Amino acid sequence: MASDVYQEFEWRGMVYEGTEGVRDQLAREKVTCYIGFDPTAASLHVGSLLPLLALARMQRFGHTPIAIAGGGTGMVGDPSGKTQERQLLSLEQIEDNLKGIRRQLERFLDFDAAANPARIVNNADWLAKLNLMEFLRDVGKHFTVNGMLARESVRRRIESEDGISYTEFTYSLLQAYDFLVLFDRYRCTLQLGGSDQWGNIVAGADLIRKLRAGKAHGLVMPLVTTASGVKFGKTEAGAVWLDPVLTSDFRFYQFWLNTDDRDAVKYLKFFTFLDEARVGELSAELASAPEKRVAQRELAREATQLVRGGEAVARAERASAILFGGSLADARADEVLEVFADVPSTEVEAGRLAEPGLAIAELLALTGLVTSKGEAARAIKGGGIYLNDGRVTDERSRVTLDQAIDGRLLVLRKGQRSRHVVRVRRERDARDTAESLKP
Repeated sequence: MASDVYQEFEWRGMVYEGTEGVRDQLAREKVTCYIGFDPTAASLHVGSLLPLLALARMQRFGHTPIAIAGGGTGMVGDPSGKTQERQLLSLEQIEDNLKGIRRQLERFLDFDAAANPARIVNNADWLAKLNLMEFLRDVGKHFTVNGMLARESVRRRIESEDGISYTEFTYSLLQAYDFLVLFDRYRCTLQLGGSDQWGNIVAGADLIRKLRAGKAHGLVMPLVTTASGVKFGKTEAGAVWLDPVLTSDFRFYQFWLNTDDRDAVKYLKFFTFLDEARVGELSAELASAPEKRVAQRELAREATQLVRGGEAVARAERASAILFGGSLADARADEVLEVFADVPSTEVEAGRLAEPGLAIAELLALTGLVTSKGEAARAIKGGGIYLNDGRVTDERSRVTLDQAIDGRLLVLRKGQRSRHVVRVRRERDARDTAESLKP
């Protein structure tokens, strides 16, 4: 067990760079620290998990965390890691996004802790009130254009075809001012962030030194990429969101379960609270029997538990079992649709499944799993046709409505891989569709 939070960060591989003296400060005293989260969307994504868990780890070691919901800086946009300027959001969009982000932050931080309760603050509370002339005189004069141009995020944008706007160019001044305000209000002396924030963080510490003769520190973490060099959290389907409305529990769980062997141990360190001994055990199991994917399974369970809760883990694992041929007996229609979202589907009127039902051979031909009723009969005799993952043994059998999952779905399978979802269309569904199409 690490004796201080810096050692904890170190064994987890979370230290990329720190200001001189930050290690000693964290070993010697309890500090107030902060990280900013810009409300560019209604939800944070998995790329925000490392800084989120950094704040949570700080709190568990007795330090006091502050999360800035950047209602002010969000109006400007951070150029770090971006090749083009962000689209500016309206005040209403920013406020809506802040509400969702606050709910997510509250899952990770303890706002009722007796000794070191967490805080959420909105930097619009002070940035929106700034007087431009006073800000330029009191803050702007402490920044050199040469120093700002030297920052990687600015330099990369200047070299790009689109360049960088003055709006985004001033972002580092606003972030530095945030640090100063938190230092004044809460004696916050440490800012955490990704390595791309290093220049902005150091600028804030320098501003505190110049204006308050105070000592402040920065500690940055590595930017997370996959072993193949892809930015972490990016998939073919897009970003993996913390909000279950934007990324389902099943997709969220599968994202972690599909982690490359080369990344599994690193992600266990970054994105779980498993201790060093347990991570070591999982690392050894991964090395000796990678095909069992024990490390990835525990990573998926732990990460989903942290972000979504125990019920989400149960739903995701039940859905995962379906994906790999598990029973559909206790499955819910929504789970089946989620698992087989990319599987071809056909709609069948509910009336065609009323007693005595629709012949299985006719249904198979209707869906296109077979080319004819004769082929359907031969496939059934050969033992290669399944209804809701139960083998069909009688080519003369009929399919009725009471066999449909939640009265809504049937899942047909031919062989081991070819699946087809039959969606039961009821008269009410047809009426609703017709109403929606009316001018």
